[in-house]
Amino acid sequence: MVVTTIYVVRHGFRGSWTQDPTTGHTSSNVPSPTNIPADPALVSYGVQQAQQLASKLIMVKPKITRVYSSPFYRCLQTVKPFIDRLGGELAIHGDRGLGEWYGTAPFDHPTPAKPELLKTSFPTYRETNSVIPNVTGETLKQLHDRCARVMTDIVLEADHDSDQPEAILICTHAATMIAIGRALTGNLPEDLNTEDFMTYTCGVSKFVRKPELEQQRAVIEVDIQYPALVIGSWECVMNGDCSHLENGAERGWHFFGEESFMEASESDAHAVPIETTTLQGITHAQGQVQAMHQSKKKSKL
Repeated sequence: MVVTTIYVVRHGFRGSWTQDPTTGHTSSNVPSPTNIPADPALVSYGVQQAQQLASKLIMVKPKITRVYSSPFYRCLQTVKPFIDRLGGELAIHGDRGLGEWYGTAPFDHPTPAKPELLKTSFPTYRETNSVIPNVTGETLKQLHDRCARVMTDIVLEADHDSDQPEAILICTHAATMIAIGRALTGNLPEDLNTEDFMTYTCGVSKFVRKPELEQQRAVIEVDIQYPALVIGSWECVMNGDCSHLENGAERGWHFFGEESFMEASESDAHAVPIETTTLQGITHAQGQVQAMHQSKKKSKL
């Protein structure tokens, strides 16, 4: 059996922080559980959203038997109610390839907490990184390549796993969620700012694998630092559904073009809210990497 269904969700309503675009320094008025200002927990409203999300996910068919998440606290906190509904034993596979996107900068961007710390709040957490973003940020092409690589690795790993999961859950961030949708379906709009894949807080998108004869696997040459790898054989049958949320769709987001902190670092710009300085663009390529997956699988946790 292979994976037939992928559910992709965005984290719930989180706390805020600010970042100085000239230095990268981050700060927050509310302490983070990980002591990382740019790694906030969900606010109480976001916790409620996560509970409502769990009520939906526990009912889906086929049943979700594997969970992958960005290692940032807000994403892990979003999937925890679902894990608890299943008895609290299902592992949360944390992968930095599913993490937040930051544009290129002359400083290091925030990174997730260490696994040892995360396990104190999420006992079933296990780190299974397949791709680690550059700490000084990514170009648009690198962002897409990262998402293509991590989804390739996740899908092929699950396909070859002895537990044979049929449905998997991905919890991630707005920009990454859009990039994943475009990678899985192979649909890239000419205008990258197009609102194609919805990214509401605790919204759910569902991707179903096409029948074998309908699958289209191709390699598109792009100017990037390393090959783009993805299985692009999925159909989006649910796009940012929020019918399970008491207040419906909230805090949607879409791309606004290229991002770079380079120019800001040379100016006297003041600290600005992080949401105005992150998540700005994407590009797309697709392909496959069966042989590479087999060689990497032996070293994965």
